[in-house]
Amino acid sequence: MSTKSLDLTKIIKTYPDFPKRGILFRDINPVFGDRTAMDYISEEFCRRIPESSIDCIVGIESRGFVIATVLALATGKGLVLVRKAGKLPGQTLRQSYEIEYGNSTMEIQKDSIRKGQRVLIADDLVATGGTAIAAERLVTQLEGKVIGFAFVIELASVGGSSKIRQLGYEVHSLVVYE
Repeated sequence: MSTKSLDLTKIIKTYPDFPKRGILFRDINPVFGDRTAMDYISEEFCRRIPESSIDCIVGIESRGFVIATVLALATGKGLVLVRKAGKLPGQTLRQSYEIEYGNSTMEIQKDSIRKGQRVLIADDLVATGGTAIAAERLVTQLEGKVIGFAFVIELASVGGSSKIRQLGYEVHSLVVYE
């Protein structure tokens, strides 16, 4: 089924003052419940990013797992998870990063990426870029080669996508809020 053009902004819900006053929360959950929207996401990312350039998809906890799974199925590639610290068994690598009020840590299993493997990192949304850059650092520590990032939503004014681009990576965002 071809979904050549779809305005995801009509499906994404916006909640002012959530989770706190002054924040305009962009809720992707209604997109997940819309089969046409999910087909569009899959087709649009596959159109923008040649599957031949990807060996695996890395999904960032937790909504990024949904996007990464859709892309892994569409491209026939494997899926690797980057999770919050303490959620993965076996040997892991950790990467800390700054969040609004402190630090957080993400992990990846040490045997999940092979040297030279070409990796697309996927998440639902990029704001500050902290989790995406932490995922990139984990992949590169395992000697994987990040080929780009796929986000459904980009909050451009927050600056995360700019930080990622300054690192030399392509950023593919389907919806950009200024």
